[in-house]
Amino acid sequence: MVKRGLIILSVVCLFFITSVYAQKKNLEINDLTNRKLSPKSLSNLQWMGHSDDFTWVADGALVKVSARASNPDKRDTLIKLDELNQQMVRMGYDKLKDFPSVRWKDNSNFTFIVKFKLFQFDMASKTLKLLNQWDEKALNTDIHYGTGLVAYTIENNLFIAGNNKTLQVTSDSGKGIVNGCERVHRNEWGIDKGTFWSPMGSFLAFYRMDETMVADYPLVNIDTPIATVENTKYPMAGETSHQVTIGVYEVSTHKTVFLKTGEPKDQFLTNIAWSPDEKYIFIAVLNRAQDHMKMNQYDAATGNFIKTLFEEKNDRYVEPLTPMVFLKKNPRLFLWESQRDGYNHLYLYDIDGNLIRQLTKGEWVVTSTLGSDEEERRVYFMGTRESPLEKQLYETDLKTGNITRLTSVPGNHYTYVNSTGNYFIDQYSSVTQPTEYQVYNSKGKTLFTLLKGDNPLKDYKLGETTLFTLKADDGTLLYARIIKPVNFDSAKKYPVVVYVYGGPHTKLVTNSWLGGAGLYLNYLASTGYVVFTLDNRGSSNRGFAFESIIHRHLGDIEINDQMTGVKYLKSLPYIDSTRMAVEGWSYGGFMTVSLMLKKPGVFKVGICGGPVIDWKYYEVMYGERYMDTPKENPEGYSNASLLNIANQLKGRLLIMHGTMDETVVWQNSLAFIKKCVEAGVNIDYFPYPGHGHGVGGKDRLHLYRKQIQYYKDFL
Repeated sequence: MVKRGLIILSVVCLFFITSVYAQKKNLEINDLTNRKLSPKSLSNLQWMGHSDDFTWVADGALVKVSARASNPDKRDTLIKLDELNQQMVRMGYDKLKDFPSVRWKDNSNFTFIVKFKLFQFDMASKTLKLLNQWDEKALNTDIHYGTGLVAYTIENNLFIAGNNKTLQVTSDSGKGIVNGCERVHRNEWGIDKGTFWSPMGSFLAFYRMDETMVADYPLVNIDTPIATVENTKYPMAGETSHQVTIGVYEVSTHKTVFLKTGEPKDQFLTNIAWSPDEKYIFIAVLNRAQDHMKMNQYDAATGNFIKTLFEEKNDRYVEPLTPMVFLKKNPRLFLWESQRDGYNHLYLYDIDGNLIRQLTKGEWVVTSTLGSDEEERRVYFMGTRESPLEKQLYETDLKTGNITRLTSVPGNHYTYVNSTGNYFIDQYSSVTQPTEYQVYNSKGKTLFTLLKGDNPLKDYKLGETTLFTLKADDGTLLYARIIKPVNFDSAKKYPVVVYVYGGPHTKLVTNSWLGGAGLYLNYLASTGYVVFTLDNRGSSNRGFAFESIIHRHLGDIEINDQMTGVKYLKSLPYIDSTRMAVEGWSYGGFMTVSLMLKKPGVFKVGICGGPVIDWKYYEVMYGERYMDTPKENPEGYSNASLLNIANQLKGRLLIMHGTMDETVVWQNSLAFIKKCVEAGVNIDYFPYPGHGHGVGGKDRLHLYRKQIQYYKDFL
C-alpha cells in the first residue's frame, strides 16, 4: 500500500476535525442516547424494481425520485399513510401507526409485513391484497417474494405457510434437534439464517442442527419468583460440538431429502448456494480444524454428492464468508471471494470448478460484492484499494480484470446499485463529513446530491480528532485515532483513555463520521480526557497475514502493538502518563484485562465488559479457529489465560457482564473474580441482570454513567 502512494505518514495527521469554539454547548451524558445527534439518513431506501427510480419513506409517505430526474428536488409521493390505512380498514385490519418498511417486488408492486401478515400493494390499480399469513409464534421468518411462501420456525421445527395452508416440514420432538434456525455454527462464516429458498421457490433447503451431544450450559433467569435455569447449548473449545445436516424440502411433493455431506459429523457446512436452475446445491464444507475447505456440489433432488469443485487449505485457517454468486446471463459461471493469495479477492469460476481468472488482486481487500451491469460485462464491489481506512466502489471487467474506481470522494461508502447497473446511490461519510447521499451513473459521474450531510453536532463543542499511523516493532503500519479535549491547551497535562477492541473482523479507526469514534468517546474528550484508539495486528481489512498473525497465541502481538501506542502517548508533552486508562468490551474486554495484568502499572484504571478471560471457556467455532483446541495448543491457552496471573493486577479494574450472555458466558468473569479473591486482589465488579453480550435499551445510559463516574473517582 505504500507503493500506491496512499495516505501513509509516520505519526502525522491524516484528517481532523477542528473545534469550533463559537459553538454553544458541551455534550451532556443524556446526549449519548439522543438519536437526533446522529447524522440524518433515508429510511427504507431502495431501487424500485427493475427501473431507474428509487424510493424511501419520509414524513409518513412513500416517495420516489428518478436517477434520470432533471429536477431531483421534485419528489413524487407515491402513497401516503392515510391512503394505505384506508385500504387496511377496508379489508378489516387495524390502522398502521407508521408507514411500514416495504420491499419492491417489481416496478409496480411492493410488499410489506404487519403482524405476521404479508401484504402486496399494486401502484397501478391502487389496490391492496393479503398474500400470506402465518403463526404468531413464528421466528426465523424467510419469505420467497416470488411465490409469497413463508418459511418459519416454532420452537425447534420448521413450517411453510402459503396458499391458505400450513405445511409442517419437520417433526422433531426432542429440543436438542433444531431445524431452520439461524444460530447454526454460532453464526460464524457469514451464517445469519437457517433456511434457503431455491430461486423459483420450488424447494427449501434448511439446516438441521443436532445438539443432543452438546452439554447444557446454565443461564439463570432471576425474573421468576424462584430463579429458574434456562439451559443453552454452548460447545466449548475442545469439547463435543453439534452436528449439522442439510435437508431439502420439495414444496409440491412435501418430501424431504438430506444432502449426503458425509463425515466427520462435526464438520462445518457453510456458504450455501443454489444453482439458478434449482438442480444443485453448493456448500463450502470446512473441517473442524478449519484449515481445509472443499467447495462441494450436491444433487438437490437426491441429496447425492456430485463433485468437489475446488479446495482451499491454509496452515492457520480457511474462512469462507460469502456464498458463490452465479451470473444471470451465463449461469455456468459464478463469482467466489477468497483470501487464498493473502487478501480477500474476487475469482471467476465455471460450474465444473475451472478457474477462469482472478478478477481482483493486490495488497488490499474486497469487502463486498454488489452485483453486475445488465450485460454482465462488469462486476461492482466495495474495497479498500485506496486505503484501509476507507471503502470505495469499484468495477472490474469480467474479461480483462481491469479495475475502475467509481466513487471519487475520500471516506467510507455504502452503495446501492440498481438492477441494470446504470446508476447507484452512494451513502458515505468521512471524519469531517456527516452521512451524505449522492446519485451517480455507471461512469462514476455525480448526478445530484440526494441528502446533504448536515452536521448534527454543529451546536456542540468537539475536540480535535486526528487519524495517523504508527509503526509496530516489525515496521508494520498501524492506524490510530486521537481525540483531544475541548479547549485543548498544549501547556496542560491530560489523562488518557485508551479505547480498544483488537480482535478479528473489527476495525475501529476509519475515515468515517467522527473517525468511527461515536458520541461516547467524544463525550469523554469533552470532559477533559485525551481519547486514543489503535487498530493492532489481528484486526480486519488489512489482509490475511495481518489478521491471522495472532493464531494460537491470542493476547501477545495485540498487546505489543497497543504498547506501541502507549509509547507514542508518553512521548506527547501534554499527556499525564500517571493517569492512563484502558477500556473495551468482548475481545476488547480480553485486551483490557490483559493489558492491566501483563503490563501492570501502565494503566491506573481499566473498564471492561463481557471479557473473555480464558479461551477454554469460549465456543468451538471462533475459539478453535484462532487457538486450535486446548489439547493441541496447551501452551497458547495457558499463556492467554488471565486466570493464571490475576495476582498481577495493579490499579483499579471494573468488570461488567450481562448475566444472560450467550456469547462470552458469565463463567469467564466470575472465574476471574474468584481468582482475585484467592489472591487477595481488590477488584470492582458489576453484573447487568438479564442482559446478554452487551447492555442496550434504557440501561445503556446507566452503563455510560457508571463508566464515567468510575473515571471521575479513580482516574
